[in-house]
Amino acid sequence: MSQDVLTTETNRRQLQQIIAGLSDGVILLELDQSILWANEAALRMHGVNRVGDLGRNAREYAERFHLRYRNNHPLTPEQYPISRVAAGEAFSDVLVEVTPRDDERTWVHSVRSMVLTDRDGEPESLVLIMSDVTDWANAEQRFEKTFNANPAPAVICRLSDLRYLKVNSGFLEMTGYSRDQVIGASTYELDVLEQAERRDLAIERLRNGATIPQMQAQLRLPDGSSKQVIVAGQTLQLNDEDCMLFSFVDMELRHKAEIALRQSEERFAKAFRLTPVPILVCSAEEQRVIDVNQAFLDTLAYAGEEVIGKTVAQLEFIDDQGERTRLLAALEKTGRVDRVDVRVRRKDAGVLECAVSADTVSIHDELCYLLVLMDITERKRTELELVAAIEEVMKDASWFSRTLIEKLANVKNVNSPQLPSVSFTDLTARERDVLGLICEGLADKEIAARLKLAPNTVRNHVATVYSKLDVHSRSEAIVWARERGLFSSERRPKGQR
Repeated sequence: MSQDVLTTETNRRQLQQIIAGLSDGVILLELDQSILWANEAALRMHGVNRVGDLGRNAREYAERFHLRYRNNHPLTPEQYPISRVAAGEAFSDVLVEVTPRDDERTWVHSVRSMVLTDRDGEPESLVLIMSDVTDWANAEQRFEKTFNANPAPAVICRLSDLRYLKVNSGFLEMTGYSRDQVIGASTYELDVLEQAERRDLAIERLRNGATIPQMQAQLRLPDGSSKQVIVAGQTLQLNDEDCMLFSFVDMELRHKAEIALRQSEERFAKAFRLTPVPILVCSAEEQRVIDVNQAFLDTLAYAGEEVIGKTVAQLEFIDDQGERTRLLAALEKTGRVDRVDVRVRRKDAGVLECAVSADTVSIHDELCYLLVLMDITERKRTELELVAAIEEVMKDASWFSRTLIEKLANVKNVNSPQLPSVSFTDLTARERDVLGLICEGLADKEIAARLKLAPNTVRNHVATVYSKLDVHSRSEAIVWARERGLFSSERRPKGQR
């Protein structure tokens, strides 16, 4: 054996001893592309135990391992790093994903090549050096997915040259820019801090790589217009480079919502103030008066400071405590009441007959009750006078026909002050159906089955019927209907003949 061969073999053994303990993977190849040797790190990065498991040469290696770039594009066998170094090509920092053909595990390798030459400068051995960057790649992939999925508009610029490296769909949708218009552009071309309220501070923080606090700014759009935003900057490292993450809040939608809300509140305030009908707004929790309109103060002869801040109970403007309690209980239960007759006492002790309608409203995120009072004193007086006149006429009705007597009696009963002012036509069609089935003696579940409604819906209808009729039980509702001759005789409650 010649001295050159001995020297070569000795050098190789020494080289193998040196690199065997390295954390980087190393694969040695002959000039004919056969795999000569690999250290433990290289074997571990491929999920194998022996050099032979890598394949005898570059061709067998390509048959046993599937390689693709990070963008999921597969490599052809000629593009494999092992084939490129076998062809004598020098390269560095090639990122590839490596997956065994018969395994689901995947590693990410950062690969570079080296050609070892003899004393004459001729190629003698080929070296493939790889680092396992799987953990780094997985972390970067998680960040990439999180960044792209974040609905908040955001861009990332590199601090060394202030050029944008990444942009998410939220920013593109908010501004109308395309990805190509943003990636690679500088902060001078696309100034996200334009007209920022504290621009000098923001620029200083950007130069020093420090956090930029939230501030308003104008973002220039591709069509030449601008959008008002809130921008903030947070430093981070991306691919071992110092970067700044800019995130944004679109103020346009908030601004429009604020304008719409303000206009709605102005319309409500105008209608509230100018309506000639007395209106009171109180909190739902304590029934404490929040506001009243001028018609309320004029009708009940109060001054504003005597009303605001008091509870409905403290004001005692609803003359009968029982009526007040029932009204508020019905309002709490159903959220609304419609034309409930009550006696309203003025500050000067005068009494008015009123029909109260109320509903639940939300004012500044607080649930409130809005009570509307309709003065029906004159109507009531007319009804009583009519009833009195009918009673006077009927004292001597011998010369009236029977038909006329029955009609007068019906008029008297309908206008009787003892009956609630609500009529059958005040009920909705569905509420009439429910009342009719109540009169048949059906329970809530049976009504739900008959009308093909949910039990909760039926319960809500029943509660509304009770509230409108001012009754508190099924029997009272049935009596209410019978007194008015509603529903035919065959629709009797169960058990009645």
